[in-house]
Amino acid sequence: MTRHYAKEYYQRILEIQQKVIDAELETIEQVGQVFSKTIQKGNNVFVFGASHAGIIAEEMFYRTGGLALINPMFNPTLMLNTRPVSLTSQMERLDGFGKNIFNGYPVKEGDTLLIHSVSGRNTVTIDMAEEAKKRGVTVVVITNMVYTKGVTSRHPSGKNLYEFADYLIDNHGNFEDSAIALTDMNQKSGATSSVIGCMIANMILLATIQDLQASNIEPPVFRSANVDGGDAFNAKIFSQYKEQIHYM
Repeated sequence: MTRHYAKEYYQRILEIQQKVIDAELETIEQVGQVFSKTIQKGNNVFVFGASHAGIIAEEMFYRTGGLALINPMFNPTLMLNTRPVSLTSQMERLDGFGKNIFNGYPVKEGDTLLIHSVSGRNTVTIDMAEEAKKRGVTVVVITNMVYTKGVTSRHPSGKNLYEFADYLIDNHGNFEDSAIALTDMNQKSGATSSVIGCMIANMILLATIQDLQASNIEPPVFRSANVDGGDAFNAKIFSQYKEQIHYM
């Protein structure tokens, strides 16, 4: 009987999505409320991920329908356009590097930081979470609990990222992330963390928007720059929230 890897992947994604709804929805909505309250107090919301985990940071800021007040933490050595790309793996294991990245942003007590890491074992994200906790920053973690509990920490503390979380969201993926066992092969394929991570990210943003509306605040949501009036609409957001937007 012929297998259809593509269809199996689709079905696996649906299964994981349902697990997230069943197990994580309450926490996702709580995180949306935390984001909203952070914004209402005039504080900042930041998001970080290294390499492919950084796709979630890209998903959450400066896009049509997105919330304008999500500030990404980027470093060029952790982005996928780095050459050689294997440098990203070396840099995310460098002791102290996460703290250096963190200190390059105007993070203060009362802010909120979302960190996405599938394995949750590498030093850069744990450094960042550890420093955030010291500064009185609320830490939200999206990770794969099956994966992270199956690997050892690379951080001097011996802890994995989830152990620093104030709010923990499991992406319910497989160990090593890939979901489909291939015939006559030892290695699986079909990573799920980007699809599920982007879903979780947008659920958080919508929960944030809903809580802002409940507080009688018009959420600063971007219009497309490719429609008439879009640039002017977005310029007003940048002007109104210039103290909470740090990527312009």
